Amino acid sequence: MRHRDTTKTLGRKAAPRQALMKQLATSLVLYESIRTTLAKAKVLRPYIERLVSKGRVNTIHARRELMKVLQTEGSVRKMLEVIGPRYATRPGGYTRIRKVGRRQGDGAEMADISFV
Repeated sequence: MRHRDTTKTLGRKAAPRQALMKQLATSLVLYESIRTTLAKAKVLRPYIERLVSKGRVNTIHARRELMKVLQTEGSVRKMLEVIGPRYATRPGGYTRIRKVGRRQGDGAEMADISFV
């Protein structure tokens, strides 16, 4: 039964899903805008917003927490030095999802997710 099961699995087991979220979050931090499927973008949004909230304070604890998730030192540095201070006074809502149509091959709904 599915009662109160709110986890979006994206058709993957837990470990591949976590690896996918880490990779998408790292790419979003590095490029500040990525194109992915709408379902992945909707799952990524709360994940990345928690990371931005951690990156707003440049402490060693925040750096270590971000290093658990973001895969490169450059992405951690960018989060703490560029993205975090940019949203220091914003109370939330750091990302925007825009639908961009359907993918040619399989018709999946595509979306751009970017920082506001």
